[in-house]
Amino acid sequence: MRRRVFAALSAAAVLCLSNVALAPAAGAAPSSVAGYRNVPVCARAPAGMASCFAIRSDPVTAQGAAAPHAAGPSGYTPADLRSAYELESSTGDGATVAIVDAYDDPVAEADLAVYRSEFGLPACTTANGCFRKVSQTGSETALPPPNGGWAQEISLDVDMVSAICPDCHILLVEAQAPTLDDLAAAVRYAAKQPGVVAISNSYGGDDVSDPLAAAYDQPGIAVTASTGDSGYGVSAPASFPTVVAVGGTSMTMGSLGVTETAWSGAGSGCSRANVDPGYQDEAATLCPGHKATADVSAVADPNTGVAVYDSYAVEGYSGWLRFGGTSVSSPIIASVYAMGTAVSVGDYPGAVTWSHAGDPTVLGDVTAGRNGVCTPTVWCRGGPGWDGPTGLGSPRGTGAF
Repeated sequence: MRRRVFAALSAAAVLCLSNVALAPAAGAAPSSVAGYRNVPVCARAPAGMASCFAIRSDPVTAQGAAAPHAAGPSGYTPADLRSAYELESSTGDGATVAIVDAYDDPVAEADLAVYRSEFGLPACTTANGCFRKVSQTGSETALPPPNGGWAQEISLDVDMVSAICPDCHILLVEAQAPTLDDLAAAVRYAAKQPGVVAISNSYGGDDVSDPLAAAYDQPGIAVTASTGDSGYGVSAPASFPTVVAVGGTSMTMGSLGVTETAWSGAGSGCSRANVDPGYQDEAATLCPGHKATADVSAVADPNTGVAVYDSYAVEGYSGWLRFGGTSVSSPIIASVYAMGTAVSVGDYPGAVTWSHAGDPTVLGDVTAGRNGVCTPTVWCRGGPGWDGPTGLGSPRGTGAF
C-alpha cells in the first residue's frame, strides 16, 4: 500500500501565475513549454442550462504564446490514478458506468480506442458490447448535433472510466442540448438500462430546487455530479439531495507517496435550495436541513491534470491533451462505485459512503487547501473530517464505495 500524505503543497510543487502553471512531473511536454494556460471548454451556462466542467490545460512558452501539446500523453495515466487511489486489485467485472453529457461527440468511440490502446487496456467497442452511444431517447442513429467543447468533455469522461475501471462497460447518453430538462431525460434513460450501476454527470448550473431532481433520485445506482470549477459556491445537480457531490483535489505523486490538498477551484458550500438527503452528518457539515457539497472528492486541479485523447479539434487543439476540473473527479468516483459494493445495497450509495466517515482505511482525509472565503470556514477550507471542497476525502480502495 502506498503511503498517502494529505498536507500543503510546497511552493515549488505548483507555481500558478496568471492562470499559467508549471507542468507536473507526470507525462512529457515539448521543450518549448514553460507553463500551461487553463481553459474551460464550455461557456458559463445561462439560467435553466448547464455548463460542462472540463478544463483543458494548454501549453505556453515563457512569453505566454501558445505551444504545441506533447505528441504523447501528458498528465496522470490509468496506472497513476489506480495507484493513487489504491485500486490496483479492483475490477468492475462488466458493470456499466453511464456518462451523461450534452451534444454529440462523433468520434467518441474511435478516440476511446486510441486511449485504451495507448495504455494497454482491453478494447471497449460497440462490436464487443463494451461501449454504446445513444441519444437521450435511446436512439443510436438520431443523435444530437456535434459540439467541440462537449466532445472534449465526453472524451475526458469515457477516458476516466477506462482509467479507473478498465473492465467496466460504458454507456454514453448524449442529451439533445445542455438544458436541465434534456440532461434529466438522459439520466432517466441511463437509469433504466440493464447493468447500469453508476451515472456520472460532469456538468452543473445554478443551485436550484427543481422537480427535475427526481430524475437523479435512483436508489441502488451511484449518481455522481461535479461540484463545479469556480471555487466556493454551490451548483446543481451536485446539490440535489440524492446525488453524490464530487469535489476536487490537487494531487502530486512522488517517492513519499500521494499528496492531496483541496483544489482552489472546487465548488462547495451549503445549498439553500435543496434539502438534506438524510444521511449527511449535520454536526459536521453545519448545514442543518440542507444538502452540503461535496460528499467525496478526487483529483481535479488542471495543474496536476490527467491525460486524455480527443481528435475533435477545438481552438486548434486535438490529440493528446491534459485536462482538469471537477469533470475529472465525477467519472473517477462513479467508476470507484462501480467496483465497490454500495450499489448492491439497494439504498443510496452516498449513504453507504457516509457510514464510513472518518475511517482512514477507506477514505483519505484531505486536511489542507481552500477554495475561497466563507463562514463557517469548513465550507471552503480543507481540514480534519468533512469539509466543503473535498467532502469526506478521496478513495482508499473501494471499501467506502
